[in-house]
Amino acid sequence: MKVLIVGLGSIGKRHLKNILSTTDCEIIVYSKHTNLKSSVKKNVKIFNTLDACLSEKPDVAFITNETAYHIPIAKKLAKAGLDLFIEKPLSNTIENVNELSKIVEKKKTVTLIGCNLRFDSCIRKIKSLIEQKVVGKIISVKVECGTYLPDWHPDENYTNSYAARDDLGGGVVLTCIHELDYLYWFFGKVKEVFSVTGQFSNLKIDTSDLSATILKFQSDIIAEVHLDYFQKPEIRSCKIIGTKGTIYWDSLTNEVKVYDFLKTKWTSKLKIKKYQKNEMYVKELKHFIQCVNRKEKSINDLSQGNYLLKVALEIIKSSKLKKSIIIKK
Repeated sequence: MKVLIVGLGSIGKRHLKNILSTTDCEIIVYSKHTNLKSSVKKNVKIFNTLDACLSEKPDVAFITNETAYHIPIAKKLAKAGLDLFIEKPLSNTIENVNELSKIVEKKKTVTLIGCNLRFDSCIRKIKSLIEQKVVGKIISVKVECGTYLPDWHPDENYTNSYAARDDLGGGVVLTCIHELDYLYWFFGKVKEVFSVTGQFSNLKIDTSDLSATILKFQSDIIAEVHLDYFQKPEIRSCKIIGTKGTIYWDSLTNEVKVYDFLKTKWTSKLKIKKYQKNEMYVKELKHFIQCVNRKEKSINDLSQGNYLLKVALEIIKSSKLKKSIIIKK
């Protein structure tokens, strides 16, 4: 199998390393940077035009460039018959997404949106506990993703990163869309959103650095979602409150535990002592390759990515309009 990687930023390099270490795939890289040859393996071909890459006849593509450029690239590659791994979020606009969807449907393209938390052991354990109804009927949820943007890539100027720029599809809602994605994976479609989203810190960026959002799901579950770019130490957390108990997890302990209302005690359901961040990316990669080989629908295909993008854009719109927004079914 020949794999094309479009864009070689931090996530592109991660996928490149994982493909090289876990598969025997040939790799082609499309990048406009000219100083990459010393930083990648000799058996990786690097080109600075997409047409040159396509002349190598790749089978699949990993689209890992800036968010704002995902759709134009995806359309061209889908038309050429490649299966597509598209890093989250799908885009920063719904413009041309329907056109891409039509191409994908016509070509029977296998697609996967790169929301790697769906492959995190703790998140998957939480989903299993929800499906087992261990805390009864779920009433409300609180999730958080707090991080410090300048620490993401200490050797780079954070003000130039795509995450810091609206024109490249950055902003905290789209860049930190993982929490929205796993809530959608857990609970299904959203009925209504209300959000306060904007720039509140002293970071030198031209986009949002904080989002506080209320989601009402079609199941009437209420979720509070906090996302920010300015918090230390970095943390992710999820608390799910039901009629019989509470599920709790955070990234500082990497433990999923359940509080039983009747027994009035916590029980550990999963604790990862030596957390390896890269494991979920490897699992994600293997899932995508398996789906491509079997021509199967992936766990998070284009239609799901399209829906989640619409929800994220409505969250941003809600803040601008200062009112709640009903999500169309």
